[in-house]
Order: sequence, then C-alpha cells, then structure tokens
Amino acid sequence: MKPASFDYHRPQTVEDALGLLARFGETAKPIAGGQSLGPMLNMRLARPRHLVDLNDLVELDFVRVVDGVLELGAMTRHQRVATSAEVRRAHPLLAAAAATIGHYPIRQRGTLGGSLVHADPAAQMPLIAVLANARIVIGGVGGMREIAACDFFQSVMTVDLRAGEIVTSVRFPVLAPNAGWGFRLFSRRHGDFAMVAVAATLALADDGRVADLKVAVGGVASVPFRIDLDASVFAGATPTASWIEEISAHVAERIAPEDNALVPAEYRRELTEALVRDGIKDALRNTQVEAA
Repeated sequence: MKPASFDYHRPQTVEDALGLLARFGETAKPIAGGQSLGPMLNMRLARPRHLVDLNDLVELDFVRVVDGVLELGAMTRHQRVATSAEVRRAHPLLAAAAATIGHYPIRQRGTLGGSLVHADPAAQMPLIAVLANARIVIGGVGGMREIAACDFFQSVMTVDLRAGEIVTSVRFPVLAPNAGWGFRLFSRRHGDFAMVAVAATLALADDGRVADLKVAVGGVASVPFRIDLDASVFAGATPTASWIEEISAHVAERIAPEDNALVPAEYRRELTEALVRDGIKDALRNTQVEAA
C-alpha cells in the first residue's frame, strides 16, 4: 500500500521543527528513522496531514557523559548506540541491547527517540530506559520538561507526549563500575520484536555478597516495567545457583502476562523465568569479570 497524501516538511533546527508541530497541531506527525512510522503510514494506520521530518536536526544526534550521566540525543541511531566507545564504557548494557535491535539496516536508520516514542512493550530501548531509571527530555514551544522513563510509558504505543512536543534527549545514569549486567530476549525469528525480554544489573559487595539487584521485563504487559524486588530478597545474599533460581521464580510469580491462543500466559511466564535466570547469570559473570 501507499501512504495517504500529506504535506512534507524538513526543518533545519529544533526550533523550526517545534514551530511546525505547534502550528499544525494534531494534524502533524514527526518522523525520525521511520522504521516504525513508515510501515504505519504505508498501511494507513497513521494518516497525518503534515509529516515533519527530523532527519536534518543534527543537534539531536550526540553522545556525551557529564557528571555521571550518559546523555544521548533523540536522533542518535541504534547502530551508534551499539558501537559507540563512550556508550560501551558508560553503560555497556545499553550498547548490548541496542546491538540486538532488528537487523543492521534497521539499526542504521532507527533512532533512540523514535523507539521510545513508538513504545512497543517488547522493544529494547524502553526496557533499558525503565531499568536504568533514565530521564526523558522533551521539548515543545512552551519550553523543556523532563520525565522519568517509568512515567513516560503509559500503555501500548502510548507515551506522555503532548501535541507539538518531541523527545530531544535521554539521560541514563552511568552504570556503576562494580555493576554487572545481563540482557536476554526471545523472539520467533532473528530480528523480530521479542516475545519476552529481560534486563538485569547486579552489584556485589567487597565480601562477594549481593549489594544491589535490578530486574526489568518487557513483552509481558502493556509497558516494560521494573520488578519490585524487596531488598530483603537479595541484600546480603550469596549469589549461588539456588539463589538465582529463587529470584527467577520470584519474578515469574509477579508478572501477569496476557493469555492468548498464540502465546499462552503460562508459556510466557516460564519463558520469563528462564530469561531472568540467564540474565542474572550473565550479570554475575560480568560483575566478576569487572572485579577481576
């Protein structure tokens, strides 16, 4: 199919882009990498009267680390997130997750901001943003605002973004040097969105006991979310195989996946438990590598 007709705009600055979006209101739609919106236009699931192309906004394509925060511009391509030495140093989990997005051509075109705004519940970037407690920076003609990732995602493909606003950057706290990380996903075919995706970070104290553990899950609810792990579940524990089994079961009990004919809820729950187990093992292994 072909898209419905629209007027095409290609602003050269963020200010111009925000002006166009404010001028045309609900009838306008911004487009970045086009990896999600493009198919929606072709299938006429989206029919904006004005398409505002953000691809000349080079000021939104950056990676920088300032005062313990890794900030990436919204127009940063997935391939750059995956391969940037600065991202790998500051947040290797983010780089590793970006490297699993789709296929190489998709990573070359797709953008961090586009992925967050599209808000697929199984997508990698929203999951890592929620796990890391990232902050989403949003611009509009009225000024800038910042919101926690867990509040930004509201439902399937629904985010806290008002008409005329765009995401301008995302701020990730730099991963602690003693934190290991793990990322696991399962999809039917390579490059597909995950059926379930899991991300974890784990830090050990000097005596080898668990000092901190964070786990987030995508693909099992309308938005990715961080599992509420009471510190008593892990604090001071020795990270043995049986402890990892206990945590994995604990997480699986706390999700309520949708039940449907294609993917029964129980299957998704068992899959989650297995991915959490492997993700924590990876995080523990990375922690020990970092410590070594």
